[in-house]
Amino acid sequence: MTKKMWGGRFKKKTDPLVEEFTKSIDYDYKLAKYDVLGSIMHVLILKKSSLITNKEAEKLGSALKKIYNRIEKKKFAIDRKAEDIHTNIQNAIEKELGSLALKLHTARSRNDQVLFDLKLFCAAELNNIQGLSLALMESLKTVCKKAKGIIIPGYTHLQHAQLVYLSDYLGSFIEMLERDNKRLENIKNSMKLTLGAGALAGTPIDAKLYKKEAKGIKIEPTTNPIDTVSDRDFVIEILSMLSILGMHLSRLAEDLIIWSTKEFNFVELDDAFATGSSLMPQKKNPDVLELIRGYTGTLNGNLISVLTMMKGLSLGYNRDMQLDKPPLFSSFEIIAQELQILAKLVERLAWNRRVIKKRIEEDEALYATDLVYYLIKKGVPFKRAHDIIGKLVKFSLDKGRKIKGMKDTELAKFSNKFKHSEIARLLDPLVSVKSRISIKR
Repeated sequence: MTKKMWGGRFKKKTDPLVEEFTKSIDYDYKLAKYDVLGSIMHVLILKKSSLITNKEAEKLGSALKKIYNRIEKKKFAIDRKAEDIHTNIQNAIEKELGSLALKLHTARSRNDQVLFDLKLFCAAELNNIQGLSLALMESLKTVCKKAKGIIIPGYTHLQHAQLVYLSDYLGSFIEMLERDNKRLENIKNSMKLTLGAGALAGTPIDAKLYKKEAKGIKIEPTTNPIDTVSDRDFVIEILSMLSILGMHLSRLAEDLIIWSTKEFNFVELDDAFATGSSLMPQKKNPDVLELIRGYTGTLNGNLISVLTMMKGLSLGYNRDMQLDKPPLFSSFEIIAQELQILAKLVERLAWNRRVIKKRIEEDEALYATDLVYYLIKKGVPFKRAHDIIGKLVKFSLDKGRKIKGMKDTELAKFSNKFKHSEIARLLDPLVSVKSRISIKR
């Protein structure tokens, strides 16, 4: 293990097993850029509070900017032996500036440092997820335009219900994504970037100095340092939101999986987004969609792991909280990949209009609700109309008779309100979907 940011109170070296067990550098290296940004701001505050000189601030700021540029260019060496990314960066500065680097941690604790870094990281990732989500929405809108006029069976309980436009079906996922984006925005707006918490009791620096802006990022003074270093609500909120978003993507994936089966055959996946079988040469498997569906378990598990970790912690920072990062990083990565893949996949779907049309023609029961309203307009009470159409549909299915082919005398056995010429006009997909005028399009 390389040089630590602590140790004066200890007489013995840390056991290698403990060093390996407690280090976080293997995953918190993702915070490197944000840690440097936080340090640059901290240097400005130290200078303004006269805890370091202007010259010292200039040297520290220059060294930090060099490291930032190296990180951006992916040329900063991550020392896997370091305890964490904060130590890694501190050691890199000390290597360049010597003992001056030891002043950087003045009025600072890793407890509030990591929180600041993590919030900056989350803000950037949330922006990325929002952008990818908007891209998927645009892809869905493109498909809606291409699918204009396609009418499909709508389902409840995975049974034929009523006819709907395919564009309305796809539009439902746009609505879900819009809600998800609002949640993303709310989380971003609720995150407050704070400095000055120290380990848990605050620092000797005047709180007014934290209100200044640096690099376009507004820093607020902590109002309660104990809560500040204890807080991981924002991580839990993000994980919850990503779980909901992942669930929405899983529902889309599930329907496409079902609809691409031979039994449905409503849609075919593009070859670039399917896989084959190592044994059966005819297979075209929706593996991508299955993994999107499967990863909901990981997303939900990531949320539960942090909720469980936090549930029994006493106030103040506890080392358990180090374990918030792997599930958070994991969820961000999963959702980002899923959104990117789905944006391309949905645009390349091939809709089998002929098969869809045939399925609709085979099932007149899809018009049952339209026939109920037909009777209602003739003055029949809803419950009675419901019973009449139920019996008519059962007769049609039992006898293998098409309602559209029944004569007035046959229809009269169910209700004298029926007229074949009117019924025949009603049993049309376009008439059916256009009859629902409550839908704003």
